[in-house]
Amino acid sequence: MVNILNNAPRTKIIAILSIFTALYAVLRIIPSVPMIGTSGATFSLSDIIAPLYGIILGPYTGGLSVIIGSFIAMFGKPPVFLGLDFLPATVAAVSTGLLIKKKWTYVIALNVILLAAFLIYPLTSVLIDIQIDSTTISLPFAWLHIVALAVLISPLGRKAAKWVITNDTARIATGIAILAFIATMMQHLMGNLLFETVMAQPIGTIPVDAYPGIWTSIFLVYPIERLALVALATIVGTPLVRILKNTFLTTEQ
Repeated sequence: MVNILNNAPRTKIIAILSIFTALYAVLRIIPSVPMIGTSGATFSLSDIIAPLYGIILGPYTGGLSVIIGSFIAMFGKPPVFLGLDFLPATVAAVSTGLLIKKKWTYVIALNVILLAAFLIYPLTSVLIDIQIDSTTISLPFAWLHIVALAVLISPLGRKAAKWVITNDTARIATGIAILAFIATMMQHLMGNLLFETVMAQPIGTIPVDAYPGIWTSIFLVYPIERLALVALATIVGTPLVRILKNTFLTTEQ
């Protein structure tokens, strides 16, 4: 396992946790692209690095760093989901951390639960009607989430964790891309559930009857958005993991 905290003294753990927490808080304040369906909300740069926190820090320290960093960032950026904004990124960090620790069954179970909860939620549009010329085709909204779950269950989900700890740059990049893809899609499911639960009236400001149109508009956008986050996580994560491994990271098989 790639872990900078393996057998580390308490002072080192606190120092590293503080550094990564501060970095996450700063990146969470910096906006990137607008969040479709939520007026005034944007994605932050921290969405790129959330999966990397699990790979580098492990599931528990990585998840804790994301949680603390999210609450710190709320002082500079008002919460969107009633203070539950930390949940999607925490799911991403914990998931990659568990995969690196070879605890695949836990991640599979969490992924299945999130996907099932999203599909049975009353405000979810399970099928999206796409008009092609004069023909209407119904496609599953969660098709890319199903692909991510299939990748997780397949041998790729296990091989990716092994590739990350090698010294081969191509394998590290491939491993990070696969892990980030799985985690980012799980992060999206958690975010969607919060979007439906918190933002819908009477709790939130979005009329219930507006959701079918929102899901239709997001259907063509979210795959590009998610794959872009995966690509950026791979670009950032590959040299970062190599540099840390060559300095003070330890590896655990």
